[in-house]
Amino acid sequence: MGAGLLANAVCQSLDALLNSRFRGQARSHIGSICIHKTAGVMTLILGIDPGSRITGFGVVQHTPRGCIYVASGCIRTGAGELAERLQIVYRGVREVIQTYGPVTMGIEKVFMAKNADSALKLGQARGAAIVAGAEEGMEIAEYTATQVKQAVVGTGAANKEQVQMMVMHMLKLTSKPQIDASDALAIAICHAHTRSSLLPHGLGTARSRGGRLRL
Repeated sequence: MGAGLLANAVCQSLDALLNSRFRGQARSHIGSICIHKTAGVMTLILGIDPGSRITGFGVVQHTPRGCIYVASGCIRTGAGELAERLQIVYRGVREVIQTYGPVTMGIEKVFMAKNADSALKLGQARGAAIVAGAEEGMEIAEYTATQVKQAVVGTGAANKEQVQMMVMHMLKLTSKPQIDASDALAIAICHAHTRSSLLPHGLGTARSRGGRLRL
């Protein structure tokens, strides 16, 4: 499927969500994007786990009592040319932002990969997601995998399954999100905790005052 058709599938799936009313939790598997959503009115934080094949996203509401689950899913780019896949990541992230209206975004830093080619592609997918957030005027923060694991599990040596289980516990989920989506939710939780510690010192709006917030 070409980038245009696949991007349209992303748009159509999200439009369907907007035109539907949800009670409790619902799942949607349409086009290239899978979304698990809980309805509500909220101030939202977006987490992005970038990838050139699968980009996970997670949206949470940050409250004084902790984070509340809103939505999560995966943007799947298929097996097209790299340029087409990057376009799908960019458009998919923008659609998620426009659908849920988050005001800030956390994204994982690239720190390791199997080889140089994988690292380059991952970095390009990450860049596409960052540009999507920047064009929507979002505050953007970057975290290492170790920082995310430390914030969610309490140890930087945690594996993906441990992160997934802690995300389920913290957000009171009754079913396992896909690994890429749970990683994105963990990034959103990490970002929520970090913003809480920065806001009292007047640092929570660093992006709007000029530039990304590097942590």
